[in-house]
Amino acid sequence: MATRTDLCNAIRALSMDAVQKANSGHPGAPMGMAEIAEVLWNHHLSHNPKNPKWANRDRFILSNGHGSMLIYSLLHLTGYDVTMDDIRSFRQLHSKCAGHPEYNYAPGVETTTGPLGQGISNAVGFAMAEKLMASQFNKPGHNIVDHYTYCFLGDGCMMEGVSHESCALAGTWGLGKLIAFWDDNGISIDGHIEGWYTDDTPGRFKAYGWHVQSVDGHDSAAIDAAVKAAQKVTDKPSLICCKTIIGKGSPNKAGSHDCHGAALGEAEVAVTRAAIGWNYPPFEIPADIYAGWDAKAKGAKAESDWNAKFDAYAKAFPAEAKEFKRRMAGDLPGHWKAAADAFIAATNEKAEGISTRKASQNAITALAIVLPEFLGGSADLTGSNLTSCPSFTHVSGKAPGNYISYGVREFGMAAIMNGVALHGGILPFGGTFHQFTDYMRNGMRMSALMKQRVIYVLTHDSIGQGEDGPTHQPIETTSGLRYIPRMDVWRPGSATETAVAWVAAVERRDGPASLVLSRQNVAALKHDAKDFAGMRRGGYVLSEVAGAQITLIGTGSELELAVKAAAELNANGVKTRVVSIPSTNVFDRQDKAYKDSVLTKGSKRVAIECGVTDFWRKYVGLDGAVVGIDTFGESAPGGVLMKHFGFTVENVVATAKSAL
Repeated sequence: MATRTDLCNAIRALSMDAVQKANSGHPGAPMGMAEIAEVLWNHHLSHNPKNPKWANRDRFILSNGHGSMLIYSLLHLTGYDVTMDDIRSFRQLHSKCAGHPEYNYAPGVETTTGPLGQGISNAVGFAMAEKLMASQFNKPGHNIVDHYTYCFLGDGCMMEGVSHESCALAGTWGLGKLIAFWDDNGISIDGHIEGWYTDDTPGRFKAYGWHVQSVDGHDSAAIDAAVKAAQKVTDKPSLICCKTIIGKGSPNKAGSHDCHGAALGEAEVAVTRAAIGWNYPPFEIPADIYAGWDAKAKGAKAESDWNAKFDAYAKAFPAEAKEFKRRMAGDLPGHWKAAADAFIAATNEKAEGISTRKASQNAITALAIVLPEFLGGSADLTGSNLTSCPSFTHVSGKAPGNYISYGVREFGMAAIMNGVALHGGILPFGGTFHQFTDYMRNGMRMSALMKQRVIYVLTHDSIGQGEDGPTHQPIETTSGLRYIPRMDVWRPGSATETAVAWVAAVERRDGPASLVLSRQNVAALKHDAKDFAGMRRGGYVLSEVAGAQITLIGTGSELELAVKAAAELNANGVKTRVVSIPSTNVFDRQDKAYKDSVLTKGSKRVAIECGVTDFWRKYVGLDGAVVGIDTFGESAPGGVLMKHFGFTVENVVATAKSAL
């Protein structure tokens, strides 16, 4: 029978062999965390390798994702569909075992980790989702949502600012089902960290409101006792500080940065094998060690026991059980389409000349009634982003709700929302000023990378926001977001377009959406009902003119400018049509015939957007023109700035004529 040491050494051997074969990777963290991993995965983690999506599984997050061979080893050894051939192909093209854990590559990987600090922040989101789902579905005697979120993190995660944002909130929220293990090995890529990281980390987390313990990370009994103690603390998240030796087992490189981000080398792999008593060739695991790790039977029983609980729940609460299944599947309610269509039609009939941020709030208010899975929030700007509505209850300290005040923590908000979305059952959206997406851009990128349904509500979208000045006035920001693959950016120009944008964002299943919204009022446009389908396709003809010489392309608050300029040009004998493109991303996905019908040949094109001009060249061509802004803004009322920077009917008309 394999000993505990044997089980741990299997992780060390697989990790150093896979990194050596790839001649690329990070063997040190997996080798140093082997005991922690064995205790957690063999004795505490509730999971089923044969059903990695079981709803009530514990979630495991490897925040220090550079140590990816740790999770790949664990998945392989415990019985997931990660074969030895997959391990051999570590870091190779199309391998399940990518350089950093990638969501939807290897089964059992809950989130993509690599950018440090985001994994632990995702974990906060997972734990938050568990707490909220439990509050919404559990009944006396029927705890169908009852699982832990476990997270491994390293020194780099601790240093990254996003972890401070998220962990502080986790303490405020009292996430007792979140248990994190800090791999305190004192090493990063540049070497021993005492020259740049001297924080009192246990003290910091105690100040956040966490339950904190410190153990020898190679003492399995101590680790086990710490996990049991953490599980008993139900009103605080727990941090277990594990003092470890990076690359443990390597005679010449353990404890140094030499094993952090590079293969050990053939000679060192050989002496490490001898040092740990691993007398097997590369990529060979003895049967008794596989048996010691195998979690398939235990996992099947855990899921079967939960299924019995859920069956009893379904008999007692059939409506709630049906709703739980719907939400975990990510399906929309059966009456969604009728409600969404009615809302769009009613918005269009009203045709209010309001800001698109206000139109967005109207959408949230209407859709929240239909979508109990909504989890709203804002980074300390609720009154400006207009992201709340009467049907929301605020998360208050340790009390659950469905609206979160994240505080001034934009990046933390994005990463937490990713974790919430990945957990399942909840549709998160969060607001901030559009300019402040610079603080959370990497979290937004991760939403897109993982194809997660997260909605970003981004207000004060241009120089039109006014007096706050250039630090708050986005110039390049909208175009920058449009370049993120799989991010759908919507910049609606009317209340109706805003309603359509919200509906499209909710309905999308394969990626995030950014709703870029104005502070200032937009035109009170009443659209033809036939235009709704075009709006959903990202771009459409707002007004057609036979034999047009000019096509004006407008977005956002500048759509009104295009309409007014077209009226003047037509009155002066210049045949002008107007096209609205509220989402270039969605429009670009349409077939060529549709795009050609919107951006017809034979007329010169002029795009109007209060942002950088280069983005629009692919739509207007080299012989077209763009009315935009390629400088920073100024401090003044929005209307004054629009006139100052040339966003006037007169300038658009003159630009169009010059294009002819």
